[in-house]
Amino acid sequence: MAPHRQEHARARRAYGQNFLTDPRSLRQVVAATDIGPGDLVYEVGAGRGHLTAELARRTRRLVAYEVDPELAAALPDRPGVTVRAGDFLRAVPPAEPFAVVGNIPYALTSAVVEWCLDAPALTTATLVTQLEYARKRTGDYGRWSRLTIRTWPHHAWELAGRLPRTAFRPVPRVDGGVLRVRRRPVPLMPDLADWQRFVDLGFTGLGGSLQATLTGRYGVRRTAAAFRAVRLAPGVPVGQVWPEQWLTLYRLLSR
Repeated sequence: MAPHRQEHARARRAYGQNFLTDPRSLRQVVAATDIGPGDLVYEVGAGRGHLTAELARRTRRLVAYEVDPELAAALPDRPGVTVRAGDFLRAVPPAEPFAVVGNIPYALTSAVVEWCLDAPALTTATLVTQLEYARKRTGDYGRWSRLTIRTWPHHAWELAGRLPRTAFRPVPRVDGGVLRVRRRPVPLMPDLADWQRFVDLGFTGLGGSLQATLTGRYGVRRTAAAFRAVRLAPGVPVGQVWPEQWLTLYRLLSR
């Protein structure tokens, strides 16, 4: 087996890494980031440096994390790029505003997303994930996940592109998606904890619909009036309620 193929096989086995190598796809990911020359950017999983090279053309302040020490050592020196051989998930988020970009191992998607959501100074996260995950989190299937709704007052979720599986090496079984998470400069809801309790209640599924679930807490007449105001059918499944409708329901029922 050729050396580069051995490296690919080892990386895939140990870290679940599929390298994004297609030039057009790399440019597509970087274009979705909206970063500028002075922006601080953390890259997740630099791998062999394909995305790193594209990012270095956009910013002079790039910190590239790569957990595989051999791959990290092989990354070429570039002006404005700091390579850190270590686990991105163990990194302490910087105190100043920063962005995260990365072609992440699919098995670590949830952990990386959680790290980004917990970072107070994060401005945006542009992540290459499985297309199914990106579509699920952004409502592209016509349904919305609890994680998206819980975080909506502080974070906007966007499907910023699709990448064919042939753009990766080794070629994975599924296509990729460009998931963009943006922290809102001004939150839509001041009390996130109370909002999340409201959302968690709605997603329990008690009664078979969101209206039935909320009726148990807020009463028949009050809940029905709120649903009429939002123009939601009484039996609408919880996953089909849009974030904006959730916000209106919360404001009507929590006052």
